This record gives sequence, C-alpha cells and structure tokens, in this order.
Amino acid sequence: MEHVYDRAAEDLGNIVHLEHVNLRIPDQRLATLFYVTGLGLTRDPYLMTGIGNMWVNVGRSQFHLPRGEAQLLRGHVALVLPSRAGLLRRLAAVRQDLEGTRFAVHEHEEYVEATCPWGNRIRCYEPQERFGPVALGMPMVSCDVPPGSAEAIARFYREIIGAPATVDDRDGPHARVSVGIGQELVFRETDRPIPPYDGHHIQIYVAGFSGPHRRLLERGLVTEESDRHQYRFREIIDPASGRPVFTLEHEVRSMRHPLYARPLVNRNPDLSTARYTPGHEALAWSLDPADS
Repeated sequence: MEHVYDRAAEDLGNIVHLEHVNLRIPDQRLATLFYVTGLGLTRDPYLMTGIGNMWVNVGRSQFHLPRGEAQLLRGHVALVLPSRAGLLRRLAAVRQDLEGTRFAVHEHEEYVEATCPWGNRIRCYEPQERFGPVALGMPMVSCDVPPGSAEAIARFYREIIGAPATVDDRDGPHARVSVGIGQELVFRETDRPIPPYDGHHIQIYVAGFSGPHRRLLERGLVTEESDRHQYRFREIIDPASGRPVFTLEHEVRSMRHPLYARPLVNRNPDLSTARYTPGHEALAWSLDPADS
C-alpha cells in the first residue's frame, strides 16, 4: 500500500518570504553594538554601507536600519541564533557601552529577550523543530493588536493577500499568517494600550503579484506604486466591512524583483583574532543535515 501524504501540509500560500523588518535608528554606532556585536549578526558588505542606512543580515532575512528618529515595532521580532551561551556572552560584552539606553536582556526558559537601545524587543531562540532546519533566521514578527481583531486580520490575509491564516486561542486570541517557509506573522490581541503607528514596515515577496494589488487597489489601500516590481499598503482591514483594524506598512515585491533570493553574507560571530580558525569565517543559515 502506498504511503498517504498530507499534501496540504506542503502548501505555502502566496507569500513566499519575509525578507526584512525596517526600523529607523538615530545612531549607527549603538545599532552596530546591539545588532552586530551583541546579537552576532552581519552588516551587509555590498549594499547600504554608508552612514544613512545599514542593512543587517540574519540568515536569509535582514533588518533595515535607516538613520532617523527611532521607530518602535509594536510587538517583537523572533530570531533563530545558533547558540544561547554565545549570545549571552556577546550581550554581556556590550552592556557597558549601551548603558543609558533602553538596552536590556531577560532570560526565559525558551528564549532570551534582548531589547535594543530604543526599545525594540528581539526574542532569540536556539534552533528548534517548529522553525524548521534553520540555524540562523527570522522566523516570526509578532504584533500586538486590539481585542477582537484577530479574526478580521486572518480573513484579510486569506482573502486579500492569498496567504494561509488561522486564529489560535491558546495563550489568548491571535492570528497566524504564513509568510514563507518556516516564517509567520503573528497578530496577538492585547488589552494593553498600543502605541501610535510610527511608520516602520516589513517587506514580503509574493508569488501572485497582481491579484493582491488589484484587490487592494479596489479598496483604496495601495499607498505607493514604487516601481514595476513593488508596491506598498498600510491598512489591514476587515474584508467584510472595510473597517481598518491594524496599521503596518507592507512593502510588497514580486519574485521578479532583482533582489529576490539574493545570497546574504552571514559571519561566524564566535571567531576572533584570538580564536581564529581558517575556513570558519562564514556561518550557514541552515542546519547541518545531521542535526535536522
């Protein structure tokens, strides 16, 4: 008898990759200390190498950190990093230089939460099964949303964007949206006050580029016609009523965009001049097959 596979488990949906989170930062020195030296990520050596913007690689994804008034993601970003112990050593080493900022480190059983100098929370996990065979990456962006909005947000992504989206009531109602292999957006309902939206954005690649654009345009939601490969929208609405439920700018790119699937450089942060081994400068974003 042939094996019966769950073919639906392999469905990805229209969003094929969450590529970057864009947050303005006022000081590249502090950003370098936190994102590069502390978290152990890698400044992109090829693009945005000046003082006006910095791109920081994390596996196949990035943080984009243009210079300006600090922006705050209303939630947190989850990262997969190879070693909790190595992360804690690096964060301890930058603590003194980040005194007087909002930098903080809190250890939890499953993750380490590191807060950047301007208050953005980064939850750092070691590789685990739920994130797939990833040793270094950005598996999740989680946003705090108003009570009663999770169902509408899930419908928006299913009906307007074409992405698989469900609502889960464990640990409070939240919408989960597939945005790539081992990647998701989470919108978690909260009674806490939600800060005003300040212009930060995320960037996604979609397989079906024109369908979401047409449906967004019909509803007056396209905010920027960037170029032939890209457009933007900000408002997530209830498709049934048209009522806005949450604001988060999405930079939407087609898979024909010149930057799609660009190989990103990731360094091994455990190397130093005192602990240098030739041939180990780079860090693979995927797990060794023996570990997956």
